[in-house]
Amino acid sequence: MKSPAKFFNDIRAILSAARQKAYSAVNFAMVEAYWQIGRRIVEEEQKGKERAEYGAKLISELAARLTAEFGKGFTETNLKYFRQFFIAFSSRKIRHTPCDESENSLSFKDLRRELSWSHYRLIMRVENPKAREYYMCEAADSNWSVRQLERNINTLYYERILATKQKRSALISARNMEKSSPADHIHDPLVLEFLGLPMPSGFSESDFESAIIANLQQFLLELGKGFSFIGRQYRITTETKHFYIDLVFYNYILKCFVLIDLKTGELTHQDIGQMDMYVRLFEDRMRRPEDNPTVGIILCAEKDETIVKFSILDDSRQIFASKYKTYLPSEDELRAELERERKIFFESKNEDIV
Repeated sequence: MKSPAKFFNDIRAILSAARQKAYSAVNFAMVEAYWQIGRRIVEEEQKGKERAEYGAKLISELAARLTAEFGKGFTETNLKYFRQFFIAFSSRKIRHTPCDESENSLSFKDLRRELSWSHYRLIMRVENPKAREYYMCEAADSNWSVRQLERNINTLYYERILATKQKRSALISARNMEKSSPADHIHDPLVLEFLGLPMPSGFSESDFESAIIANLQQFLLELGKGFSFIGRQYRITTETKHFYIDLVFYNYILKCFVLIDLKTGELTHQDIGQMDMYVRLFEDRMRRPEDNPTVGIILCAEKDETIVKFSILDDSRQIFASKYKTYLPSEDELRAELERERKIFFESKNEDIV
């Protein structure tokens, strides 16, 4: 027989789940209503001969009447948001299932019921339709909060993933490599403004590590999908010595261990050699038969492309170097950084920049 406390917790869980379902249903009913209002505004505007003047007057009058009857929430600004919402998602239908990315998927994109109006207000400002779809699907699938979504949009999360995939596609084309590898999951650069650290010269590697542990959830989000934390200062022992790896993760998508070495300065060949040794030791001592090859990532403030080109990093499928920024760059700065990395990569591989 269950204890009174367990019985109470079971009932509480049932009620909490029901409330959440009811809240989600009501929330999305409003999202759908805003889309429908936006649709009707656009349809009505298109009847006017002088569209701009008529549209401004239409929204002003509608805002006054709706506010008088329904209260706050229907200002001219909000009605313009509803119109923008419809225009951004005008070819979409409402669905209950996750976004279908298969080749046979429908050409229009679908609204996700898991997301709130606050989510959609952020997403609809994204100009690129493919980026809008990505943020909508990823926010729903990964349960991003509004704050997380805003942060990822501001740090060009989609563009950084796209840059990684473009590099990977070039390698596949040039070398006929396998279709999936760790390179698909290694972001470069990483934006770590949430750590609250000063410029790279103003903190130690120990400070760096401690800040990551204190903000582990956000760090995992920035790393990407599938990462779970294993340990810090992870010890590997040989017959004569102990070695300590800064951070160890496991990626359940790649099915492999991921070792991270933190550097506060520019990448050196010694850093690369050290990570190569860590990966080899981990492969020998810790990797299980069911695991894929261990991956090593060196997080550094800067990296000299000559060192990268003439080291094992150039052809390695297991060891990578990623730059990080401890502040939130502007969109222009991030785009320039991505373009610079892209040019360096394609020039080093003698590929055309497309």
